[in-house]
Amino acid sequence: MADGQYPPFTRAAVFGASGGIGNALVRILQTRGVETIYAGSRSGDVPAEDSILPFRFDYDDPASLDAVGKLIADAPPQLVIVATGVLTLPDGKGPERSVRQIDADTMERVMRANAIGPALIAKVLLPLFDRKERSVFAALSARVGSIGDNRIGGWHSYRASKAALNMLVRNFAIELSRTHKQALAVSLHPGTVDTDLSLPFQSNLPEGQLTGADEAAGNLLSVIDGLGPEDSGYQFDWKGERVQD
Repeated sequence: MADGQYPPFTRAAVFGASGGIGNALVRILQTRGVETIYAGSRSGDVPAEDSILPFRFDYDDPASLDAVGKLIADAPPQLVIVATGVLTLPDGKGPERSVRQIDADTMERVMRANAIGPALIAKVLLPLFDRKERSVFAALSARVGSIGDNRIGGWHSYRASKAALNMLVRNFAIELSRTHKQALAVSLHPGTVDTDLSLPFQSNLPEGQLTGADEAAGNLLSVIDGLGPEDSGYQFDWKGERVQD
């Protein structure tokens, strides 16, 4: 990670702004004085304020992402954070504990939420980055997406989708490096955060392992603050330490 200080962002976009971490990110960016914060959610009902501009997007409707691109084209963000993701589906289907539980439809839905959706965002927003100024594309991932760190297996769809996301981020970083020397694409592991995503599994966590959404969002922004072009393409945890590929 870079030790130098970078100019603060004046425009940011948060996808998943109605979720626990996403909402906290929007609020912290607001307190930091970010002038324009595009706050995206599936419903589009994030409250509008002076610096917060809500918008709607839906991974099942790629045209909605194209519309977002047109909406922000005149004042594109320098910071894009994709704070979406799913572990347990709305119908209650959760992480597979065994290969026998793998289901094609479930895997497709998890992959769309955790990998395909963020890729569609990148497709629309990365071309809007300024070629000379520092810009960051950051997608929330998970340590369990690390192939080298996988010791216990299971959670097949979730692990595979996060591994796919990490690979996509690496691809984006390589492509950006050819034209945007100051731009970064990274994935971030926020830790285990007290949100709806982790709720079904919180009872089994050791004392002190669960982090509040506000604290997690602050940690992630602090990590982003210290990242330089040489860090592009990698995954970092909430402490700023690089996660094994």
